[in-house]
Parts: sequence; C-alpha cells; structure tokens
Amino acid sequence: MEFPSLLLCLQILLPSLVFLTLILAKKRSAKLPPGPRRIPLLGNMHNMISGEAPHRALHKLSQKFGPVMHLQLGEVSVAVISSPEAAKQVMKTHDIHFASRSPIIVAEIISYGCTSITFSPYGEYWRQLRKITTLELLSMKRVQSFRWLREKVFVGLARKFAASGSEVNFSKQFNAATFSLISRAALGDGTKQVESLHPMINELAELSAGFDIADVFPSIKLFQWMSRLRKRVLVIHKDIDRILEEVIHQHRTAKNDEHHEDILDVLLEYQRDGLDFSLAKDNVKSVIVDMLAGGSETSGTTVEWAMAELLKNPGILEKAQEEVRRVFGEEGTIEESRIQECKYLKLVVKETLRMHPALPLTLPRKCRETTEVDGYVIPENSRVIVNAWAINRDPNYWKDANTFQPERFLDNLVDFKGNNFEYLPFGSGRRICPGMSFGLANTEFPLALFLYHFDWKLGGGMKPEDLNMEDGFGLTARRLKQLYLVPTLTRPLPAQ
Repeated sequence: MEFPSLLLCLQILLPSLVFLTLILAKKRSAKLPPGPRRIPLLGNMHNMISGEAPHRALHKLSQKFGPVMHLQLGEVSVAVISSPEAAKQVMKTHDIHFASRSPIIVAEIISYGCTSITFSPYGEYWRQLRKITTLELLSMKRVQSFRWLREKVFVGLARKFAASGSEVNFSKQFNAATFSLISRAALGDGTKQVESLHPMINELAELSAGFDIADVFPSIKLFQWMSRLRKRVLVIHKDIDRILEEVIHQHRTAKNDEHHEDILDVLLEYQRDGLDFSLAKDNVKSVIVDMLAGGSETSGTTVEWAMAELLKNPGILEKAQEEVRRVFGEEGTIEESRIQECKYLKLVVKETLRMHPALPLTLPRKCRETTEVDGYVIPENSRVIVNAWAINRDPNYWKDANTFQPERFLDNLVDFKGNNFEYLPFGSGRRICPGMSFGLANTEFPLALFLYHFDWKLGGGMKPEDLNMEDGFGLTARRLKQLYLVPTLTRPLPAQ
C-alpha cells in the first residue's frame, strides 16, 4: 500500500469519496455475506494490512464470520470463499457466472491489456486461447517433449550441489534452475538475454502480492496517475518487452535447422498461419510472460516446500528415499517414465500441495451477474477469492489438518483435477490451471533425482524441530526464510 499517496489523495478527494460511500451503502443488499465492520471510505482495507500473510489473515476472519464472507475494499465488493461446499458452488454449480477476471493495474500492464490465459476476461478470445494452451502449448505430449530439458537442467543443478561440498542455498539455486527450465521451454535453448528476465519476473511476483490504492478506487483516475506501483511495473514491462521483441525477431529470422521446438515457435506458427484463430504479437508476448511467471514460481515453490517438509520429518524422508532408491536400484539415473512406480513420492507431492498450495488464494474471479452462494447474494462485478489454503486444511475434511502426513492419501481418491473441492492445489472449473501436468513433471523429477543421489541435512547444524515453516507474502506462498541444506552425494550422477 502507498500510504503517503493515499493520505494526500484522500485529503483532495474526500468529498467525492464520501458521496461514493453513500451511494455504495444504498446499493448493499441485506443478503450480502457477513463480514467485519467497515470504516468510512476505506471499508475493510485495514483488515488486509494486519501483518500476516493474506491467506492466513482471511482464514482467521472466516473463522469468525463464516465460509462465505464479504469485504468492502474501497469501491470494490469482495467475496471470500473458505469452505469446500461454497467453493463448489463458485467453481462448478455457478462456474459460468464466476469465470471472468477483474482488471487490476499489474495484470493490465504485464499481460498486454489482460490478453494472457491467466488474466483475460471470459469470452471467445479466452476460450480460443485456452484451447491452444491445453491442446498444444501444455499438452501431455508437449510436456513429455521437454523431458530432455528437465534432465539437462536438474542434473546440472545436482552437479552444482555435488561440487559445493558444503551447505547450499537450496531455495535460491532451485528457483534459478526452475526459471532456466521454463524460459528455455518457452523461448528456446541458448538465448542469452533471457537470463536477465529472471530478476524482473521475480520482482513482478512480489509487486503482484498486494493491492494498490488505484485498484480499489478504480473510478478515481488520479490514483492511477499517482501510483508508484504502476510506474515501477511500467518500467519492468518495458524492459521485458524489449527482450521479447529481440527473441521473437531471432525466432523469425533463424534458419529451419534441427532444433527442439519451443512454445514460442508454436505461438508464432499460429500467428503466421492464421488458421481459425490469429494472435497479435502482443498476444504472443502476453502468453510467454504468463508462462515465465506462473511456471517458475509454482514449481519452484512446491519443490522447496517438499524438501523442507521432508527434512522436518526425517521418518518420511527416509521412507521416500528408500522407495526411490529401490525403484531405480543401481541404474545410476532417474528415468522419468518410471517415476509412476514411486507411489510414496507421489503421496509426498500430494501432501505438499495440500499444505502449501502454490497459490494459497486463487486469483480473483469477477462475478458476471448477481448470484446466490450459500444463501447469500454475490453482487454483479464483485471480486471472488477462494482461499485454497484454508480449504486444504479444513478440519472437517482433513484429520490433523496441520500435520504433514502423506499416508492420508493412501485410501483417499481425491486428485488434482478439481473434482474434489476439499483439495484445490490447482483450482477448479473453467479457470483451473492449464499447466498442471507441466508443473507436476517439473516437481516429481527433481525430487526423485535429489533423493536418489544425495543424503540431506539441514544447514548450520539445525535440528528438524527448529526449522522455520512460516510462509511469506507473495502471489505464491514461498517460504518466509530460505532453505539451507547440506547435500552429500551417495550415488554417482549420470555422465555428461
């Protein structure tokens, strides 16, 4: 939040804000969901600056006000969903009513006017783009085609771990490796300027974590003009756009020699051939930015949390490691096609995603028409947020919900596909994450690789019970403190 700008603008525009507040108050329905007391002009914005991560703060409020809760953030009406039953109504029963997006400053800029698969509003353009994404860009065939790249990147990282001979910053190094994987899958192998995108994408993820005053008072354009967030995002976007222009030019002028087809190749083919759906250059760039940000953040965060939970629970670590080493024996390498045999490892991934969903709060959906959920009215144009973190820990569905227990999934048939609303690691409905298969492949392979070749200890001589397991602020729930580990190579790595 930009408090100096906020105070100045409130002094200038106080009369207008009072008028807007009175108008909004008249429009409120008696059937709105319950929520905390509002203060004049700002509504419940004070509830969002409690010092806690937003998903935790909203969970605490929902325990008091219920699983369907109303917040007024400036001019914007927000419904927060915190139970499987209510989530099902939003994501399945009335999914078509909640399938769109509300424009926010960061999204409008970085997604070239909200034209990415993540941020574009519901309509024909979004439907066609999603079709391309699921059938071409992130299909199972495409995911498998990047197997060579996963091996190259993560075995390369394993070699760095082996060469270190000491404590490593696992969080930092794995995050960098994951971005390298995603950027090379999207833009090709050997494009040097792409490396400079990493810090920019990381900063955008941090800037996207909160909300800007201009987003909650969208009718007051002066707030947009004064927004420091908007100015910073514009600078980053300009730098990203310049690099993408160069990469697109290189792809268009490159000779058709043998190379691994990347996602940009596919998008440019759609743009060139037209077919039944054409893409403008900015549309292509918006999809690429979407994948760079979403793909690297989510997979990197999940593996980081999985390793933290394994080191926090030595018995589970031993069991997962024994299985991986038994499945792959003395082969000396991890064959991705055989990871299906690592049943317990898959339970570890499932439990990690339950306790630490990559997006603890789903991206806000826009209510396209006034809809009733759990007996309450969600007004048209409201923003709707599903607290996946709270739902995944609902004690009505999960015994010992705050304890890491992979075995809970042995006789539990819930899956990742969004059909079980007590378990929403990738969302559900029309807006379910299209990169689910890609993300799982980028999670399971490195975990199997690291458990097979290395023994692991916490850095600094730390005991498991002393490991900090708090999550920080961000669009994705990264660890509050980076994870330092000591790897000991026990099985030779594959030859280069």
